[in-house]
Amino acid sequence: MMRSSWGFGQIVLLSLHVSLSTAFPDSILQILPENSGSSPHHRHRKIPRDDNLYCDSWRFVVEANDVGPWARIPSRCVAFVQDYVTNDRYRADSEAVADASLEFAKTVKVSGNGKDAWVFDIDETLLSNVPYYAVHGFGSETFDENSFDEWVDLAEAPALPASLRLYKELEQLGFKIFLLTGRTEFQRSATSKNLDYAGYSNWERLILRGPSDHGKPATVYKSERRKELEDEGYVIHGSSGDQWSDLNGFAVAKRSFKLPNPVYYIA
Repeated sequence: MMRSSWGFGQIVLLSLHVSLSTAFPDSILQILPENSGSSPHHRHRKIPRDDNLYCDSWRFVVEANDVGPWARIPSRCVAFVQDYVTNDRYRADSEAVADASLEFAKTVKVSGNGKDAWVFDIDETLLSNVPYYAVHGFGSETFDENSFDEWVDLAEAPALPASLRLYKELEQLGFKIFLLTGRTEFQRSATSKNLDYAGYSNWERLILRGPSDHGKPATVYKSERRKELEDEGYVIHGSSGDQWSDLNGFAVAKRSFKLPNPVYYIA
């Protein structure tokens, strides 16, 4: 995964070397490049003055990818996002995604030839970086690559409970599980250690960005890696990720499942 700011395929997650466009399309919420949304100058006559109403609508349009690239959450939504990712709503949304994913998985006729695959992103999909973002403004601060790398090296990110449950059940159903992350090769050891610590095991392959992937948008990088799996004969039935760039592009899964993340955006 990479980012442009949290929630529990530049943050822009610079450590994952993702480019972030500076074009911000118009929207009823008027999410501007600085994403402040708080000064009178930036208030649009259609912007709700109630922060909870505004921020709930803001979360909806960013989750639906209607806004396009954005760098930081609006300052008026910090408390809203903090409440969302640290309380029951985020967990309930994640559980709903896991339930829908499992319902689909149970309709798949697993061939038994070892070629039925499911692809997972890692950050904010299998592992939660909420502890990191709790001390970094819940997405309101400009992403700092060095401090995030230090957090990754600790290998202490907890599992997202709903995703861990889905992971285990997919394994029992006979799917081969591939982990496709925007993290880089120098983070392989820490990432493997963290996954083990969080309860994940028996993945078929952990795929990270190599030197040749430097500067590639997440959508391109992740599409290329999925195409390599298809070329090896794998059928990608399902794909799970918190960013649209985890799921879109080419060589896409038969069904893709978007997890919630109102903290950052990765192009």
